[in-house]
Amino acid sequence: MTEKTEEPETQPKEGPATRSGFVALIGAPNAGKSTLLNRLVGAKVSIVTHKVQTTRALVRGIATHNDAQIVFVDTPGIFKPKRKLDDAMVTSAWGGARDADVVALLIDAERGIRGDADTILERLKDVRQRIVLILNKVDRVKPEALLALAATANERVPFERTFMVSALTGSGCKDLLDYFAEKLPAGPWYYPEDQISDLPMRQLAAEITREKLYLRLHQELPYSSHVETEGWEEKKDGSVRIQQVIYVERDSQKKIVLGHKGETIRAIGQSSRTEIAGILEQPVHLFLFVKVRENWGNDPERFREMGLDFPK
Repeated sequence: MTEKTEEPETQPKEGPATRSGFVALIGAPNAGKSTLLNRLVGAKVSIVTHKVQTTRALVRGIATHNDAQIVFVDTPGIFKPKRKLDDAMVTSAWGGARDADVVALLIDAERGIRGDADTILERLKDVRQRIVLILNKVDRVKPEALLALAATANERVPFERTFMVSALTGSGCKDLLDYFAEKLPAGPWYYPEDQISDLPMRQLAAEITREKLYLRLHQELPYSSHVETEGWEEKKDGSVRIQQVIYVERDSQKKIVLGHKGETIRAIGQSSRTEIAGILEQPVHLFLFVKVRENWGNDPERFREMGLDFPK
């Protein structure tokens, strides 16, 4: 499998019952959008960590269900922005919702309607597309509490349907796919049948390394870190040489990422290399470097690398 960076062409497959369209998954940080996206697509296309606001840009995962091609858009968690990166992520999330055929609000059933989830409900009143409610992590909440939560949410926003799922176990997810496949507009597919994401491989590889970075250093590493794939070379022996840079804002953060005698970065690299090789189905030689770039969160070039518009 080789890296693809070009935009996919519209897939010509079309028949009497062919449907296709976009479903935006929105919600507060850590509501479980990335986990649900991976579950619905049936493969990993979005990284998952315990760290809030892990998804930074729109990630499209593609599921084929019955005669429909459902393009899911995993949006950054919506929260009250405090800096330029936050602002860009929230703007990106609402932009993804505005451009979709169906908007699906994901609420963590354990946390309920509070904080960011409450703010999103208020703003959803202005959305004109079909809106559905997805209560996630329902296996952790008593049925009577779930019914009360669903009733409260539906009193505030006229949801077309309410679904109760567990993204982790897959419970209720087939009902979601059935619904989306039926409600999307008739038309040709946008992508080839076997494509599961429109994310270029060099970007997905960077995201995988960022996931391993956060999983390894969840408590120690601040949110202000970024990974870029700066080199990608297909070798004659069928392997691929990948060079990535981990950007942090201070020397103290660089020392954390490197670890004692480089132990931490080696562990991160090994974990990332194994997963990237599995996706590519070819040997991977991964080289990681750590660089300090102060205040990178105000650098327009870094925003472009993440697929975000730099706030003015």
